Amino acid sequence: MSEQALLVMDVQRMIVDRYPDPAYLPRLRKAIDTARANGVRVIYVTVGFRPGAPEISPRNKLFGRLAGAPASAAAAQANDIHPDVAPGPGDIVVTKRRVSGFAGSDLDMVLRANDIDHLVLTGIATSGVVLSTLRQAADLDFTLTVLSDGCLDNDPEVHRVLTEKVFPMQAEVTTVADWVAAR
Repeated sequence: MSEQALLVMDVQRMIVDRYPDPAYLPRLRKAIDTARANGVRVIYVTVGFRPGAPEISPRNKLFGRLAGAPASAAAAQANDIHPDVAPGPGDIVVTKRRVSGFAGSDLDMVLRANDIDHLVLTGIATSGVVLSTLRQAADLDFTLTVLSDGCLDNDPEVHRVLTEKVFPMQAEVTTVADWVAAR
């Protein structure tokens, strides 16, 4: 029997705010509630750094501007998981240090310790955390499902190409409604 986990990735307030789609969080909430009701482990993957971001090289094009930046209470709060999809009791929160959910985190250890071999991917952005996590998870031999409308990207065409052409080579791609109906 395959053990599944729903990965809810990069839905921190500061990230969600950059992707205005009023239907996204309610749709994601439905997937989360369905997972919990059906015994599917819910794992949140967030991006985060220690104060001063000593894990970041200034050479890193995406995160380099944060290297050596002083921590602030406002920045920490903005980095919290959005309250509309906040973790519940029994959910796991993993902090990653780069784009992939596996990079600099203990995600693989958590998955293996819980005998999870099937990942259901959601998150922001499709071309960022979802793509990077999918590729690494496939290389680690996980069975993969992507909830296409459980992902967002700032470029709709990139989202379409990934969910319709790239992801199906390594994952089943479905919608939140179809995944919920199959539970």
